[in-house]
Amino acid sequence: MYVIRLPDGTLRVPHSVLADGGEGGSGPEPREGRIIADAYVEIGPGDPDYDRLLRESLTEDELEEKRRRWRDEDADLLRRFEEWKSDAPGEPDAAGENGD
Repeated sequence: MYVIRLPDGTLRVPHSVLADGGEGGSGPEPREGRIIADAYVEIGPGDPDYDRLLRESLTEDELEEKRRRWRDEDADLLRRFEEWKSDAPGEPDAAGENGD
């Protein structure tokens, strides 16, 4: 998750939220395990961490461009892997030997 800089100067900062299930857990029914969610907290220029977080923030457009590049690069990487896999003469044995 990234720090997102909104047009009005507010920063949307990732804040991981972790709630244990079962007794005392969130929600009307007890649950097994843990519930993990990611959320954002909005902070303004008056926040003590604002200046530090501002330096690493991205606009929503910059974040979308970054995601688009990842998708494009992932597709290229997957294509190259599939080509490599189809060109392989066979699966190597577990020891890395050719069986001689």
